[in-house]
Amino acid sequence: MSGVLAPRAALSRLGAAGVVALVGVLLILLAAVWPALLAPGDPLAIAPADALSPPSWRHPFGTDESGRDIFTRVVHGTAPSVGIGLAATGIGIGAGLVLGFASGLGPRAVDAVLGRVIEVLFALPTLVMALLLVAVMGPGTAPAILAIGAATAPGYARILRSRVRSVARSGFVEYARLEGTGRIRVFLRHIAPNTLWPLVGVATLGVGQAIVWVAALSFLGFGTLPPSPEWGAMLNAGRVYISTGWWMTIFPGLAIVVTATALTVLGRRISDGRRS
Repeated sequence: MSGVLAPRAALSRLGAAGVVALVGVLLILLAAVWPALLAPGDPLAIAPADALSPPSWRHPFGTDESGRDIFTRVVHGTAPSVGIGLAATGIGIGAGLVLGFASGLGPRAVDAVLGRVIEVLFALPTLVMALLLVAVMGPGTAPAILAIGAATAPGYARILRSRVRSVARSGFVEYARLEGTGRIRVFLRHIAPNTLWPLVGVATLGVGQAIVWVAALSFLGFGTLPPSPEWGAMLNAGRVYISTGWWMTIFPGLAIVVTATALTVLGRRISDGRRS
């Protein structure tokens, strides 16, 4: 009986908005893992005779300048778009963990230097910093992932550093040290679990933000390039036809907004549920 009540209790903590966001995230994951189930067509197949067809029963999201079905491309673009966001977030969190733990647990001199570096980098707008990095590395999917990951790392490091310093000074950690518990065991048993879990909600928020930023780089021509069905690249291709083929930008844009919103709402609900 408790096994049935546990999922219900978890869903009740999410609230109505959180449940809707969870369902949205599950649908997004389905589209990413099994796009052929929702759109069995080829996202790269061209049909010049159907070029720039408006939304219809045959093409619910219309077609692009080459006659490719926009709905099929949006569905098949879920995997690369979400995958890029996950990869960028993973890089950002990985670098943030190194900087945050080194600053929060290191000597005062190390903390002073890394703390100032983190604050300076955090003060820079993420997209501006990413653009600077992409300008150095060049356009492409891999540089965009690295640029967004590096640009978001200071934010994760700042959160982790503050959390690590707070936990390291807490009473239960001091008590464990007074008992003679080794540093590694104190870190693994007390500090790491109480500092890493809050990053789960933050990381969920970060994936949605990373998807938006990577799409922005692709829209500006610095990320994934057409004819890839990645959402940002579709926006980049559709901006030329905004007056004659508005559906080419509207539907990929809606996919980005819905995905980012669902992940953001779910991330906030997870964070709020953990604090309560």
